[in-house]
Amino acid sequence: MTATQGDLASLSRYIFRAPSWYSSVAFSLLIAAFAGMAAFDSRFLLEDAWQGVFYIGIPTVVASGITPWVDRRLGGQLTPNRASLLALVCELLVVGVLVLAGAVAVLTSTFGQRFVFNALFASLAAVFALRLLVVMAVSTREPIRAAVPASLQTVVAAVLLFVYSGTARYLEVGGPILRSYLSRPEVAPQELHVVSPSDFLLLAAMCVLYAGAVYVFVAVIDRPWKQSMGISVLDFLRGFIGHIAEGTRELEDFFEQIGEEAVVPVTVFSFRTDDGEKARFVLPMIHPGPMGEIGGGNLPQRVAQQADGLAFPPHATAGHDFNLVTSREVDTIIDAADRAYDRIEYHDAATESLRTEEGEAKLLAQAFGDDAFMTATYAPNFADDVEYAVGLSAQAEARQGGLEHVMLADAHNCNNGLEGEDLGHVVPGSKRSFDMIEAAREAGEAIADRPHEPVRLGVAWDRTRWEPLDGIGPLGVRVAVVEAGDQRTAYVLVDGNNMEPGLRDSIVSALEDGHADLAEVMTTDTHIVNTVEASNQVGERMDGAELTDLIVELADDAVADLEPVEAGMATERAQVTVFGNDRTEALASHANAMVQMGGALAAVFIAAVTSVSVLLFFLT
Repeated sequence: MTATQGDLASLSRYIFRAPSWYSSVAFSLLIAAFAGMAAFDSRFLLEDAWQGVFYIGIPTVVASGITPWVDRRLGGQLTPNRASLLALVCELLVVGVLVLAGAVAVLTSTFGQRFVFNALFASLAAVFALRLLVVMAVSTREPIRAAVPASLQTVVAAVLLFVYSGTARYLEVGGPILRSYLSRPEVAPQELHVVSPSDFLLLAAMCVLYAGAVYVFVAVIDRPWKQSMGISVLDFLRGFIGHIAEGTRELEDFFEQIGEEAVVPVTVFSFRTDDGEKARFVLPMIHPGPMGEIGGGNLPQRVAQQADGLAFPPHATAGHDFNLVTSREVDTIIDAADRAYDRIEYHDAATESLRTEEGEAKLLAQAFGDDAFMTATYAPNFADDVEYAVGLSAQAEARQGGLEHVMLADAHNCNNGLEGEDLGHVVPGSKRSFDMIEAAREAGEAIADRPHEPVRLGVAWDRTRWEPLDGIGPLGVRVAVVEAGDQRTAYVLVDGNNMEPGLRDSIVSALEDGHADLAEVMTTDTHIVNTVEASNQVGERMDGAELTDLIVELADDAVADLEPVEAGMATERAQVTVFGNDRTEALASHANAMVQMGGALAAVFIAAVTSVSVLLFFLT
């Protein structure tokens, strides 16, 4: 993940899951009651509270209940929870404006009751504008269609003001029966009697003005997205909010619009006994992102569910450009893994493992028959994803020594989160990429010439007590110990996204101190742990010493589980839809620019429409 992508992911901390609709409605009625006690002055306090509930709370309740129904009839997708929360926020906006206007009226002699009602009508127009922007963002982007559900809260409030302020008495409309329903000033507070028909005309004018400002604002923000990427920012915003706040799959619909076809190798490395499969390593060359369970974010768990033995899905040499666009693409990966598994030819011997170093790159490699498993790390230096092209080149170099299949895993086990400008991305043409390629070539040549010994395998795993918020996914911690000849090699897989600096070295030292001759720690790079936090590495929110102790215990259990096995490897190719070259960076750059510029642009628009509103009040 680059710094730009990290900035984008970190925006998720501003988004929260919408509370249940009944919680929002209950809170809105409570706020309305307190506002009524502060605004009205009748003989009884409870009467003031009731008037607040009636005049302020009723529009909120009606908007909460009717908006989703109306929106869905018009092709939108606003949920009751979102609609109720939106209505509550708009109510708080109205109450806040009234409190501020009332305070100004009390503290100055220039402004009086008329000023308070002018502020009320301005706030109702602002409510319409805010609802229009939100409905366009999270439900339907067509402004005309979005204006219908967006106007409900303002319309209901205006109707109540019209009826109970006695405005109908100014109009020569209808007879006694109609006036009895449309004009009821005798049961309303005296404060409402200053409202006149011109106020409603002014409200309509301001609503049109504010809606125009919203449309222009969205068009300005949206223009760079459409010109450079051919997509709308509203589609991205709708999907992003829907996924984080409601757990929907709307974001995948957006990603499908920007995706590109790609062919990726899927390698399966299996160990079996006479009783069946004991362990399975599965490595598709895609990235398990972008976040949560969107796309391939939950790929490690999905892969693990398909294995008969204990599954080990390490991180491949692929970056965010190779994120799957939808979770449905995972099925294609799994189908390819099943085809590869059916083609495996097994061998009952393996070489001793070895570690090669070139520059900052370190590779742990071990051959099983004509196949080899390798895992690369840059620890103790910081590193993040290894680009797809670098991994393919390294595998090709490793096969130069005569190996048939090579599974090259990115250990992904030492990084400093999102600190600094250089996050350690290993890209083609960099010195680090050549370090890995050279180390893979040396490893491939070295292990191809080593003698093969009978192989034994022991495995162990623990779900652990840690959760995704702690940085550990549902696969927990898994350990495989391979014994070839007199040497034992421990492979540790932690279901997390990278590791805090130094933790990998501590674990490897603990394992190589009497539990194994060589060891390496890998992470799956699962993005389940990154739903809310852009950086949530293993060891960041948990005790690294406790994790080390658990891994040592599991290594002992794996040693106790050692038994003769056969091992084999095969590779298939899968055609999937991924984000595509540079799409992730472009998307992140556009989103970050929108956030940085959008705030300033919104402030300019608010200042402009507020100035025009004030001018309208003075001219009418």
